Amino acid sequence: MPGLARALLQAGRLSAPQADALQKKAVHAKLAFIDALLASGLIDARALAAFCAETFAYPLMDVAALNVEALPAKAIDNKLMQAQRVIALAKRGNKMSVAISDPTNLQALDQIKFQTESTVEPVIVAHDALLHLLAKLNKTSEQTIADLAGEEADIQFAEEESAAAAVAAAEAATNDVEDAPVVRFLNKMLMDAVNMGASDLHFEPFEKFYRVRFRVDGVLMEHAQPPISIKEKLVSRIKVLAKLDISEKRVPQDGRMRLIVSPTKTVDLRVSTLPTLFGEKTVMRILDATQAQMGIDALGYDPDQKALLLDAIQRPYGMVLVTGPTGSGKTVSLYTCLNVINKPGINISTAEDPAEINLPGVNQVNVNDKAGLTFPVALKSFLRQDPDIIMVGEIRDLETADIAIKAAQTGHMVFSTLHTNDAPSTLTRLMNMGVAPFNIASSVILITAQRLARRLCTCKQVVDISHDLLLKAGFRENELDGSWKPYGPVGCERCNGGGYKGRVGIYQIMPITPAIESIILAHGNSMEIAAKSEEEGVKSLRRSGLVKVKNGLTSLEEVLGCTNE
Repeated sequence: MPGLARALLQAGRLSAPQADALQKKAVHAKLAFIDALLASGLIDARALAAFCAETFAYPLMDVAALNVEALPAKAIDNKLMQAQRVIALAKRGNKMSVAISDPTNLQALDQIKFQTESTVEPVIVAHDALLHLLAKLNKTSEQTIADLAGEEADIQFAEEESAAAAVAAAEAATNDVEDAPVVRFLNKMLMDAVNMGASDLHFEPFEKFYRVRFRVDGVLMEHAQPPISIKEKLVSRIKVLAKLDISEKRVPQDGRMRLIVSPTKTVDLRVSTLPTLFGEKTVMRILDATQAQMGIDALGYDPDQKALLLDAIQRPYGMVLVTGPTGSGKTVSLYTCLNVINKPGINISTAEDPAEINLPGVNQVNVNDKAGLTFPVALKSFLRQDPDIIMVGEIRDLETADIAIKAAQTGHMVFSTLHTNDAPSTLTRLMNMGVAPFNIASSVILITAQRLARRLCTCKQVVDISHDLLLKAGFRENELDGSWKPYGPVGCERCNGGGYKGRVGIYQIMPITPAIESIILAHGNSMEIAAKSEEEGVKSLRRSGLVKVKNGLTSLEEVLGCTNE
């Protein structure tokens, strides 16, 4: 029996036979219990609203005089509002007031709480007035997609004409919305992402709503909630541009496209689709080639770290490894290093999955496992191409590691990446993969581990952090001499109120010295290597981050959030 029926029964407003009869009628007619109750004439909408307010201790409101234009229309997706028959009345911080006629409809309240990440505060309204207002809002929402799409964005896609044959199939994929607004909406999302400096766009379908999120400075933020009815047409449009199979919706697909923003700027996008419970989720990574042109000084290396790195990459042979999690800037660091040594007299070849940044003067190869062009195959081919420098996108297995190490041992400079937590653990990771310790010691010359922390905006201000907390974070007693103060985020128009603008790298640069080689040859573990490297003056990721805090580049909470100690 519904919660509303039980409440009325306990209060003596309905008898048991009446409640049972109404419930059976509602189930038979596929109605909500409240609709069957009001249709029976046993109680009117206003009396029911007053009863609910008194019984459940919620405020009562007359929505007849509400100004529709003043409501926070985008606070809750219109589809969810119509399906669950609720209306967002006001939003204050993380609290949202919602109009509802049946407070026992916990499913509606839970869905709103999940979608908006807000604490929901129900306000009781008369059912008939609620339905009238919902109908009014629904008419207004018909313009949502057109409003979101805005005017035609001044962009175009490279080689879009070559996909003309697939456009007709994409147009037939779904007829829920007009093509033009969907095209304009996608163009606007892409332009917004580029202008905001986003690294990724997420198009995510759920049961009751559809959302678009951008990753800006490493943090995901919701940017739009288009009508859920456009999800299939939007994915089809993206697939056409990325040269993917629009008829295949059962397996993940990967592709890429090029966005021509202006006559002087193009942006590559890597596209990935993934079948989920309620449709295909699409993630687009923005690959801006200008990032590799920033120069090594813009990446945030400390002077001593920069000197070690430049010395290593300009040596005639050996291996330099860049490590860190996904999204930590490894590719940008590698390409910046390649850009430093990319000269007419040097032959550089790269094998990547896929090539993310187009660098003129570098021979870039996309590995293709289906076609048999794997990392090992590409590396073997490179060695017959008279290379000076080889870059391997990622060392994933023993075969790739062995070929890369042999190349480093035979007069080539090799760059590559690994997914490890810090520089010392990279060496034990190679040993765990099966690489012989003497091969590691004789080939690897430097390892850099890195993270990206959000950079404080110019609106930053000094914050008061206790002496004990600074010590616990890793500062030494002699560093807390009062000559500097930590800064924290504030928020302004430039940083959209977030307090951070851009990101800064935190690095651990560990050269392989004779002492560390001895530990490797003795099958030492990462703790022994870390202790020796620290003894030799190598700063850990945490120590490097604390230097950035001391210099006012980032906040202590950012460093604590992306490093361990």
